[in-house]
Amino acid sequence: MKIVETTSCPVCGGSRFEPFLSCTDHFVSGETFLIKRCTDCGLKITAGAPDEDEIGPYYQSERYISHSDTSRGMVNRLYHLVRKTMLVRKYRLIQNRVGQQPGSILDIGAGTGYFLRFMQQRGWQVTGIEKSEQARQFARDEWNLELLPAAQLADLPAQSFEVVTLWHVMEHLQNLEYTWKRLTELIRLGGLLVVALPNPASYDARHYREYWAAWDVPRHLWHFEIPHIRQAGEKHGFRLEKIQRMPFDAFYVSMLSERYRNASAPLLRGLITGKLSWIASWFDAGKCSSLIYVFRKD
Repeated sequence: MKIVETTSCPVCGGSRFEPFLSCTDHFVSGETFLIKRCTDCGLKITAGAPDEDEIGPYYQSERYISHSDTSRGMVNRLYHLVRKTMLVRKYRLIQNRVGQQPGSILDIGAGTGYFLRFMQQRGWQVTGIEKSEQARQFARDEWNLELLPAAQLADLPAQSFEVVTLWHVMEHLQNLEYTWKRLTELIRLGGLLVVALPNPASYDARHYREYWAAWDVPRHLWHFEIPHIRQAGEKHGFRLEKIQRMPFDAFYVSMLSERYRNASAPLLRGLITGKLSWIASWFDAGKCSSLIYVFRKD
């Protein structure tokens, strides 16, 4: 199997790594993958992940909700309910920061197109990139949205977007440096880059350790904490302007994590841990399960 070889840290350029944690892919394959840690900056990286040509089967599950849109099971039904609330919050976050009439927005990793449809209904000119043909077909059939395959990111004209969003996508990207360079090219001066990421420094990550569902190996390659994503953005000409919590993620992730460790009453236990994570994040955003980072291109 061809694997992703990471010999230098994409944040600090360091070349020294140490073992951090061994995690199992509970979602699809049952395989175990090592997460290694950069000894210079602390960024955690999934080692031995399949490369772009071979990663596809690790996404082939009806339970992979961003591609299949399944509502089967209690956890996925809760995901759909929370998504409705988060669409409104995402819209308000962007509109308040842009401070002008709706403009052009690019969503990279658009999934089944819910977010872009929501923005389009509010006057935004929308473009989406999505590598899953299944997800693109859903967006085409359900919303009449023509999402572009991943290869067409290279063809989009420079300086063409006021806003670019990546909702839980950057952690999946194998060619991370290329994507950052494209973001710098595509966003207009003064425009916004909005990135949502799982937070391995969160309360629930520390609680569940190797069972934390948001490690999501081998699909998640990069495990950013606040200092890492700030440094990566600054390196490519972006200033971190705001950090916003995604507190609902703690409930979804905790319920999955309880299932992964075969706990009794996983939904109840997950709700309790999710609530504790929520409370902890009120006092320290760095303990939130997922965070939204809003960058401004200077």
